[in-house]
Amino acid sequence: MTHSLPPETHIGTVHLTVHDLDNAIAFYERSLGFATWSCQDGVARLGSHPAEGAQAGASPLLVLHHDPESMPAYRTTGLYHFAVLVPSRLELARVLRRLAETRTPLEGFADHLVSEAIYLHDPEHNGIEIYRDRPRDEWRFVDGQPAMATDPIDLEGISHELAGHEEPWDGLHPDTMMGHIHLRVADIPAANQFYVNQVGFDLMQLMGPSASFVSAGGYHHHIGMNTWESRGAMPPPDGSTGLRWYELRFPDAKTVGEVAGRVRKSGSPVEEHEEGLLVRDPFHIGVMLTAES
Repeated sequence: MTHSLPPETHIGTVHLTVHDLDNAIAFYERSLGFATWSCQDGVARLGSHPAEGAQAGASPLLVLHHDPESMPAYRTTGLYHFAVLVPSRLELARVLRRLAETRTPLEGFADHLVSEAIYLHDPEHNGIEIYRDRPRDEWRFVDGQPAMATDPIDLEGISHELAGHEEPWDGLHPDTMMGHIHLRVADIPAANQFYVNQVGFDLMQLMGPSASFVSAGGYHHHIGMNTWESRGAMPPPDGSTGLRWYELRFPDAKTVGEVAGRVRKSGSPVEEHEEGLLVRDPFHIGVMLTAES
């Protein structure tokens, strides 16, 4: 039986464990323009500017949990990258200029046809994508699904967006959001069984046995999954840096209950937390189910 999620479904806050909290905050503020909304008891909440957004009911983009004893884990399941979606090509150009000004090392660029993306890592080697979407009416569809590729990006064209926009850098645009998340998994069929058959995402693209992309509402992808560095891998040991959980946000509590019910019926536990209902995929990656309301 297939299940269809509401089109308003999206990725919410991403929670990371970090070894050096001060260094991580400094990176996200200086290089990427995040604002630290609060930092207490070893937990920092970071969002887009202005910081007053926290007082208006907005959710942070990132929550960093300090564990000075934590250590990185390699060749495990977990985070491949989280993807920060800026609202326009101009805002992508602003971020690119800021990365150049701060001499932040970059790892790649790509034109995915539906989007343009910049790739990098934070100081604790968490993968980051900063991207802008092309308008949906510019997407090309094949068999009802948006065509995607990894083509060279037009850096010159992006840079030209800055013409006439010499305002000083004041951080991420307030409409910046968490666009999608990409995971390292151990097995693609098991990943699809969970995210498509249990959670209810639509399968948008399957790259043989090595990668899968799923979404709600016809988006190009809310979750990417690959086994490029993690085929057959185990979850990271306790006390590792990296992804704690990510938030999967639905428009209403009814959908949260339906998804949790399907996961529970499969035999997987559902844990109640202050933030929502925590479930884990077959690779022990935490998914916090929450509702907008």
